[in-house]
Amino acid sequence: MGNERFLSDVKTLRERARRHMAEGAVTPGYKADRGVAIKILNAALATEIVCVLRYKRHHAMAKGILSQAVADEFAEHAAEEQGHADMIAERIVQLGGEPDYNPLTLLSRSHSEYAEGKDLTDMIEENLVAERIAVESYSEMIRFFGHDDPTSRRMLEEILAKEEEHAEDLASLLGRLEASGAAPRETREAPPKP
Repeated sequence: MGNERFLSDVKTLRERARRHMAEGAVTPGYKADRGVAIKILNAALATEIVCVLRYKRHHAMAKGILSQAVADEFAEHAAEEQGHADMIAERIVQLGGEPDYNPLTLLSRSHSEYAEGKDLTDMIEENLVAERIAVESYSEMIRFFGHDDPTSRRMLEEILAKEEEHAEDLASLLGRLEASGAAPRETREAPPKP
């Protein structure tokens, strides 16, 4: 009997779909504030682009012992971050927005920084910090979208899983570099535990 109620609404669903065709993927069932959603996603897009650029620079500048393995990891992460940026841009368009690629405002909208890094250890640490920032900011975005925009939420959950993997990869690389004795400078002091 529960299905009968749903089936009786099919006609209404069809009429509504035809009436608002120009709105594409955004139906009356979309509950999030589209303007805020697009702004949040454009911040995520800026973050991913900054990460791509940082990883590409670090890939090109990696020198020293274990540099080839680290450079390869940087290149892989850059490609994955570019994939994230493409997914986010596509979602912004689906929501009726415009992806913001403006280089003049990119850094101010990005959650992560563009840190060039002085040496291999510094580059790994800067990328690890950026990944940890991404993990926290994507977690907050996922909570914002919640049930109001499950498509954006699922996309961000997929990206979050990859960012967590990147953080683990970088922590492992840093450990290998320190174990090899190739990390001569002191690592940054860890913040006090709460």
